[in-house]
Amino acid sequence: MPITDAHMHVGAFPTFGVNLDEDSLAGYLVDNNIDNAMIFHQDNAMVQRVIQEIPGAYGLYWANPKLGDPLPELRDFLDDPKFRGVKLHPLMDGFHPDDPMVWPIIELLIERDLPALIHCGHPIFSLPWSIEELISRYEDAKIILGHMGHGNIIYIDASIKVAERHPNVWLETSGMPMSVKIFEAVQKVGSDRVMYGSDGPWHEPKVEQLKVQLSGLEGDALEDVMHRTAQRLFLGADV
Repeated sequence: MPITDAHMHVGAFPTFGVNLDEDSLAGYLVDNNIDNAMIFHQDNAMVQRVIQEIPGAYGLYWANPKLGDPLPELRDFLDDPKFRGVKLHPLMDGFHPDDPMVWPIIELLIERDLPALIHCGHPIFSLPWSIEELISRYEDAKIILGHMGHGNIIYIDASIKVAERHPNVWLETSGMPMSVKIFEAVQKVGSDRVMYGSDGPWHEPKVEQLKVQLSGLEGDALEDVMHRTAQRLFLGADV
Protein backbone atom coordinates (compact mmCIF):
# COMPACT_ATOMS: atom_id res chain seq x y z
CA MET A 1 0.00 0.00 0.00
CA PRO A 2 1.42 3.44 -0.88
CA ILE A 3 1.99 5.83 2.03
CA THR A 4 1.64 9.60 2.00
CA ASP A 5 2.84 11.32 5.16
CA ALA A 6 0.92 14.55 5.75
CA HIS A 7 3.15 15.85 8.55
CA MET A 8 6.94 15.73 8.56
CA HIS A 9 9.82 18.00 9.54
CA VAL A 10 13.34 18.44 8.25
CA GLY A 11 16.19 20.32 9.88
CA ALA A 12 16.96 21.06 13.51
CA PHE A 13 14.67 22.06 16.36
CA PRO A 14 17.36 22.59 19.02
CA THR A 15 14.97 23.69 21.76
CA PHE A 16 13.46 20.22 21.66
CA GLY A 17 16.54 18.17 20.79
CA VAL A 18 14.98 17.07 17.49
CA ASN A 19 16.82 16.95 14.17
CA LEU A 20 16.55 15.36 10.74
CA ASP A 21 19.57 16.45 8.75
CA GLU A 22 18.56 17.77 5.35
CA ASP A 23 20.96 15.38 3.60
CA SER A 24 19.22 12.46 5.33
CA LEU A 25 15.66 13.19 4.23
CA ALA A 26 15.64 11.07 1.07
CA GLY A 27 16.95 8.01 2.90
CA TYR A 28 14.57 8.63 5.80
CA LEU A 29 11.61 8.45 3.44
CA VAL A 30 12.86 5.22 1.88
CA ASP A 31 13.65 3.63 5.27
CA ASN A 32 10.11 4.38 6.45
CA ASN A 33 8.34 3.22 3.26
CA ILE A 34 6.99 6.72 2.59
CA ASP A 35 6.17 7.48 -1.03
CA ASN A 36 5.17 11.12 -0.58
CA ALA A 37 5.55 13.52 2.33
CA MET A 38 4.62 17.08 3.26
CA ILE A 39 7.75 18.65 4.74
CA PHE A 40 8.21 21.83 6.75
CA HIS A 41 10.50 23.88 9.01
CA GLN A 42 10.65 27.55 9.97
CA ASP A 43 13.46 27.91 7.42
CA ASN A 44 11.28 27.77 4.31
CA ALA A 45 14.18 28.42 1.96
CA MET A 46 16.01 25.36 3.33
CA VAL A 47 12.90 23.23 2.82
CA GLN A 48 12.56 24.47 -0.74
CA ARG A 49 16.16 23.60 -1.49
CA VAL A 50 15.95 20.13 0.04
CA ILE A 51 12.71 18.95 -1.55
CA GLN A 52 13.60 19.96 -5.11
CA GLU A 53 15.70 16.86 -5.71
CA ILE A 54 13.41 14.36 -3.95
CA PRO A 55 10.51 13.36 -6.22
CA GLY A 56 8.14 12.35 -3.41
CA ALA A 57 8.82 15.32 -1.15
CA TYR A 58 6.62 18.42 -1.06
CA GLY A 59 6.67 21.50 1.13
CA LEU A 60 4.28 23.39 3.34
CA TYR A 61 5.22 27.01 3.93
CA TRP A 62 5.69 27.70 7.66
CA ALA A 63 3.83 30.98 8.15
CA ASN A 64 4.47 33.00 11.30
CA PRO A 65 2.39 36.18 11.04
CA LYS A 66 4.04 37.60 14.18
CA LEU A 67 7.18 38.18 12.14
CA GLY A 68 5.39 40.55 9.76
CA ASP A 69 3.27 40.22 6.67
CA PRO A 70 4.19 36.85 5.13
CA LEU A 71 2.07 37.26 2.01
CA PRO A 72 4.68 38.55 -0.49
CA GLU A 73 7.03 35.67 0.30
CA LEU A 74 4.17 33.21 0.67
CA ARG A 75 2.91 34.00 -2.82
CA ASP A 76 6.36 33.29 -4.23
CA PHE A 77 6.61 29.97 -2.44
CA LEU A 78 3.14 28.88 -3.49
CA ASP A 79 4.10 29.63 -7.09
CA ASP A 80 6.54 26.72 -6.71
CA PRO A 81 4.50 23.58 -7.53
CA LYS A 82 6.46 21.75 -4.86
CA PHE A 83 4.70 23.81 -2.15
CA ARG A 84 1.22 22.52 -1.40
CA GLY A 85 -0.10 24.67 1.44
CA VAL A 86 0.77 26.31 4.75
CA LYS A 87 1.78 25.13 8.21
CA LEU A 88 0.60 27.27 11.14
CA HIS A 89 1.90 26.64 14.65
CA PRO A 90 -0.03 28.93 17.00
CA LEU A 91 1.45 27.22 20.06
CA MET A 92 5.12 27.51 19.13
CA ASP A 93 4.84 30.94 17.52
CA GLY A 94 2.40 32.38 20.06
CA PHE A 95 -0.70 33.68 18.30
CA HIS A 96 -4.42 32.97 18.38
CA PRO A 97 -5.54 30.99 15.30
CA ASP A 98 -8.29 33.52 14.56
CA ASP A 99 -6.14 36.61 15.03
CA PRO A 100 -6.79 39.11 12.20
CA MET A 101 -3.16 38.78 11.13
CA VAL A 102 -3.93 35.16 10.16
CA TRP A 103 -6.89 36.03 7.95
CA PRO A 104 -4.92 37.16 4.85
CA ILE A 105 -3.01 33.87 4.90
CA ILE A 106 -6.23 31.89 4.85
CA GLU A 107 -7.72 34.11 2.16
CA LEU A 108 -4.71 33.48 -0.08
CA LEU A 109 -5.01 29.75 0.48
CA ILE A 110 -8.69 29.86 -0.48
CA GLU A 111 -7.68 31.71 -3.64
CA ARG A 112 -5.08 29.03 -4.43
CA ASP A 113 -7.33 26.13 -3.31
CA LEU A 114 -4.66 24.88 -0.90
CA PRO A 115 -4.94 23.73 2.73
CA ALA A 116 -3.61 24.98 6.05
CA LEU A 117 -2.25 22.41 8.50
CA ILE A 118 -2.66 23.85 12.02
CA HIS A 119 -1.05 22.37 15.13
CA CYS A 120 -3.91 21.26 17.38
CA GLY A 121 -3.97 19.99 20.93
CA HIS A 122 -2.37 22.30 23.46
CA PRO A 123 -3.40 25.37 25.45
CA ILE A 124 -3.54 28.24 25.14
CA PHE A 125 -3.46 28.89 21.41
CA SER A 126 -3.91 25.53 19.67
CA LEU A 127 -7.02 24.07 21.27
CA PRO A 128 -9.64 22.78 18.81
CA TRP A 129 -12.22 25.34 19.93
CA SER A 130 -9.80 28.19 19.23
CA ILE A 131 -9.08 26.86 15.76
CA GLU A 132 -12.81 26.44 15.21
CA GLU A 133 -13.22 30.21 15.46
CA LEU A 134 -11.07 30.50 12.33
CA ILE A 135 -12.84 27.58 10.67
CA SER A 136 -16.24 29.19 11.26
CA ARG A 137 -15.02 32.47 9.78
CA TYR A 138 -13.73 30.81 6.59
CA GLU A 139 -16.03 27.96 5.61
CA ASP A 140 -14.39 27.82 2.16
CA ALA A 141 -10.96 27.22 3.67
CA LYS A 142 -9.44 23.77 3.85
CA ILE A 143 -8.23 23.31 7.42
CA ILE A 144 -6.36 20.30 8.79
CA LEU A 145 -6.26 19.77 12.55
CA GLY A 146 -2.70 18.53 12.94
CA HIS A 147 -2.49 15.78 15.61
CA MET A 148 -6.32 15.85 15.89
CA GLY A 149 -6.07 16.94 19.53
CA HIS A 150 -2.71 15.29 20.29
CA GLY A 151 -2.48 13.44 23.62
CA ASN A 152 -5.49 14.70 25.57
CA ILE A 153 -8.72 12.73 25.19
CA ILE A 154 -10.84 15.86 25.73
CA TYR A 155 -9.05 17.64 22.89
CA ILE A 156 -9.17 14.53 20.70
CA ASP A 157 -12.93 14.19 21.09
CA ALA A 158 -13.35 17.93 20.55
CA SER A 159 -11.33 17.75 17.33
CA ILE A 160 -13.55 14.99 15.97
CA LYS A 161 -16.62 17.04 16.90
CA VAL A 162 -15.19 20.11 15.14
CA ALA A 163 -14.75 18.00 12.00
CA GLU A 164 -18.31 16.71 12.37
CA ARG A 165 -19.61 20.28 12.51
CA HIS A 166 -17.52 21.60 9.62
CA PRO A 167 -17.13 19.78 6.28
CA ASN A 168 -14.07 21.90 5.47
CA VAL A 169 -12.02 20.22 8.23
CA TRP A 170 -9.64 17.27 7.96
CA LEU A 171 -8.05 15.31 10.84
CA GLU A 172 -4.39 14.26 10.82
CA THR A 173 -3.27 11.46 13.11
CA SER A 174 0.34 12.13 14.17
CA GLY A 175 1.12 12.08 17.88
CA MET A 176 -2.44 11.13 18.81
CA PRO A 177 -1.97 7.90 20.75
CA MET A 178 -5.38 6.20 20.48
CA SER A 179 -5.93 3.90 17.50
CA VAL A 180 -9.58 3.57 18.48
CA LYS A 181 -10.06 7.31 17.92
CA ILE A 182 -8.75 7.03 14.36
CA PHE A 183 -11.40 4.40 13.69
CA GLU A 184 -14.03 6.56 15.40
CA ALA A 185 -13.03 9.61 13.37
CA VAL A 186 -13.45 7.66 10.13
CA GLN A 187 -16.84 6.41 11.24
CA LYS A 188 -18.01 9.93 12.10
CA VAL A 189 -16.51 12.12 9.36
CA GLY A 190 -15.42 9.67 6.66
CA SER A 191 -12.12 8.24 5.51
CA ASP A 192 -11.89 11.05 2.96
CA ARG A 193 -11.27 13.53 5.80
CA VAL A 194 -8.79 11.59 7.95
CA MET A 195 -5.12 11.24 7.02
CA TYR A 196 -1.97 9.66 8.35
CA GLY A 197 0.93 11.81 9.48
CA SER A 198 4.04 10.90 11.44
CA ASP A 199 5.37 14.20 12.80
CA GLY A 200 8.76 12.66 12.04
CA PRO A 201 11.38 12.92 13.38
CA TRP A 202 9.48 13.96 16.54
CA HIS A 203 7.74 10.57 16.33
CA GLU A 204 8.82 7.38 14.57
CA PRO A 205 6.97 7.04 11.25
CA LYS A 206 6.72 3.25 11.48
CA VAL A 207 5.12 3.51 14.92
CA GLU A 208 2.65 6.09 13.64
CA GLN A 209 1.86 3.90 10.63
CA LEU A 210 1.26 0.88 12.85
CA LYS A 211 -1.11 2.91 15.01
CA VAL A 212 -3.32 3.50 11.95
CA GLN A 213 -2.93 -0.03 10.66
CA LEU A 214 -4.07 -1.48 14.03
CA SER A 215 -7.07 0.84 14.31
CA GLY A 216 -9.50 -1.62 12.74
CA LEU A 217 -9.67 0.12 9.38
CA GLU A 218 -9.59 -2.12 6.33
CA GLY A 219 -9.69 -1.94 2.55
CA ASP A 220 -10.53 1.41 0.98
CA ALA A 221 -10.86 3.18 4.32
CA LEU A 222 -7.34 2.20 5.36
CA GLU A 223 -5.91 3.16 1.97
CA ASP A 224 -7.70 6.52 2.16
CA VAL A 225 -6.17 7.34 5.54
CA MET A 226 -2.70 6.07 4.69
CA HIS A 227 -2.46 7.63 1.24
CA ARG A 228 -5.40 8.74 -0.85
CA THR A 229 -6.92 11.45 1.36
CA ALA A 230 -3.67 13.39 1.51
CA GLN A 231 -3.09 12.83 -2.20
CA ARG A 232 -6.45 14.37 -3.01
CA LEU A 233 -6.18 17.27 -0.59
CA PHE A 234 -2.58 18.37 -1.15
CA LEU A 235 -1.92 17.24 -4.72
CA GLY A 236 -5.35 17.21 -6.31
CA ALA A 237 -4.81 13.59 -7.29
CA ASP A 238 -7.68 11.54 -8.67
CA VAL A 239 -7.16 8.43 -6.54
